[in-house]
Amino acid sequence: MVRITRLLTALAAATFALTAAALPAAAADAKATCSSLEVVFARGSGEVPGLGVVGTPLVSAVKSAVGSSSVSSYAVNYAASYDQTSAGPGATDMSNHIKTTAAQCPDTKFAIGGYSQGASVTDIAIGIRTYLGTGQTIPTDLASRVVAVVAFGNPLGLYGQTIKTASPTYGPKSLEFCNRGDTVCGGTGTGPGYGHLSYPNDGSVNTAAAFIAKQYNAS
Repeated sequence: MVRITRLLTALAAATFALTAAALPAAAADAKATCSSLEVVFARGSGEVPGLGVVGTPLVSAVKSAVGSSSVSSYAVNYAASYDQTSAGPGATDMSNHIKTTAAQCPDTKFAIGGYSQGASVTDIAIGIRTYLGTGQTIPTDLASRVVAVVAFGNPLGLYGQTIKTASPTYGPKSLEFCNRGDTVCGGTGTGPGYGHLSYPNDGSVNTAAAFIAKQYNAS
């Protein structure tokens, strides 16, 4: 019995020693997965889960524009429902993800944004009041780590506002696209909806990527 007890004690000690030795390596591995810049993007209404038709090429363009720094991405996990009721929960997911990642990766900076209802997700997450519900916002102490905010076809424009005019904190580091003819954001010009579908192909994505890279490099 004594021999068994001693054996179990020795095994426990060896296991503890191996676990303790592995902890620094595990911590190093976790740190190694942290990127220099993360693009957090919310897709538009009705799109399948993921970065969407605007977010996907945007992330690719940002990676090219930023260059040597590591760039990761996160697709906001929300319903993107056609009835426009999911923007609040989307904002909560965006905010919670940024809080979690910021705690795990103290050197990571963020570029955030969205398309259509995804732009409303972004509005709510940065503390702008909208008519599409409420959700959790990004903590004020993390605002400095958000280096850029981009929005495409933002419904906020229907009420005569932009992120630049509505947010003293994020406005100076925001860039929005509202095409002529995009009735979702209050654009004027050609037929209904025409401009709202053209952001992936009209140069807006590359302009946004260059803006994000400039903001990141200056931060």
